[in-house]
Amino acid sequence: MLRVVVIDDSPVARDLIVEILSSAPDIDVVGVAKDGAEGVSLVGELRPDIVTMDVQMPLMDGYQATREIMITQPTPIVVVSGSGGTDVNKSMLSLQAGALTVIGKPSAPSSSRFDHTSEVLIDTVRTMARVKVVGQFRRESPRATSTAAAAAARSSVAVVSEKRKVVAIAASTGGPQTVHQILSALPQDFSLPILYVQHISDGFTEGLAHWLTNTTPLNVCIARSGESLQPGTVYLGPEGHHLEVSVAGRIVLTDLPPVGGFRPAASVLFESVARAFGPQALALLLTGMGRDGVDGLKAVRQLGGRIIAQDQASCVVYGMPKAAVDEGLVDSVMNPQEMVAWLTQL
Repeated sequence: MLRVVVIDDSPVARDLIVEILSSAPDIDVVGVAKDGAEGVSLVGELRPDIVTMDVQMPLMDGYQATREIMITQPTPIVVVSGSGGTDVNKSMLSLQAGALTVIGKPSAPSSSRFDHTSEVLIDTVRTMARVKVVGQFRRESPRATSTAAAAAARSSVAVVSEKRKVVAIAASTGGPQTVHQILSALPQDFSLPILYVQHISDGFTEGLAHWLTNTTPLNVCIARSGESLQPGTVYLGPEGHHLEVSVAGRIVLTDLPPVGGFRPAASVLFESVARAFGPQALALLLTGMGRDGVDGLKAVRQLGGRIIAQDQASCVVYGMPKAAVDEGLVDSVMNPQEMVAWLTQL
C-alpha cells in the first residue's frame, strides 16, 4: 500500500485529490496539509512513500516546501499545479529543488476530462513512488553551483576536435532540471542550434520554455514549422506535434500518430537529425523512464553521428539512457557537468 501525503491550500482541490487517490485500492492518503510549512512537518512525522505538492500556498510555497523536504526527509514529490504564469515558474523551481515531475490539477468531476486526469494522477503517483530520490544540501543558487561544477569538469574532459552542426536532446522524468543545469553553464554565444524534446504534462511546455529562457544564457523557444535553425537557440518540441528538421536546416512539425505513446517523441527527433546532418549530428539522451529515443539513435549511429547518454549516478530515472547503453548505441556516458565541458569545446 502506497502511503501519500497531500499538500494543497485549496480545500476543494485538496479534497478532490484525496478522493481520487483514495479510490485506488493500493493507495492510502495518510495525511493532508493546507500549506507548505504544515506539509514539511507532516512528512517528517508520517514518512510517506510519496507527496503531492501544490505550489501557490501561504506561509511556505511549494518550491520552499520541496527544498525543505529534500533536505530533511528526502521523499518522492509530484507537483500538482496549475499551468499558468507564476504556477509554472514555481513548478519548474520545484523540479529544480528535487521534485520528480509536474502534472496539472485534476479536472472537476463534472468535466469530460475528469476520468483522464484522475487516471494521470493515480498512475503518476504509482510510478514516481518507485523512484529512489537523493537528498539535497543547503547551498548557493543552482545556477552558480552548476556553472562552477562545469568549470571544474572542463579539465577532466578531452579536447573535442569534431565538427558538429546540431545538438538534439531528449529527456523525460528529471529532464527540465537536468537541461537547465546544462544550458545554464553554456556560453551565451554557443555556436550550435539545439533541438529539444521533453516529455512533460500538457500545458507546461510553454512555461518550461519561458523559464529556461529567463534562467539560462540561451534563447529557448517553442519550435515553429518552417523556421531555420539559428546558433545558440534552443527549439523545444511543442505539445501534440513531432519535432523534426529538414535537410535544409528548417524546423518541420508533424501531427503523425504518437510513437511509443509520445508526441513529440525522442526517436522521431533523432531519426530526423540523423537524416539531415549525418555524421555532423550530436544526440544527447538524458534522464527518463522507458526507452523512447533508442530506435531513433539507431539511425544516428548508422549515419555516423555521435551519441552521449547521461550516467546513472546523475539521472533522476536511469531508464532511457540505460536502454541506449544496453543496445550498444552510446559513444560516451557523461554527467551533466561533463556534457557542458564537452559541448563548450565543440
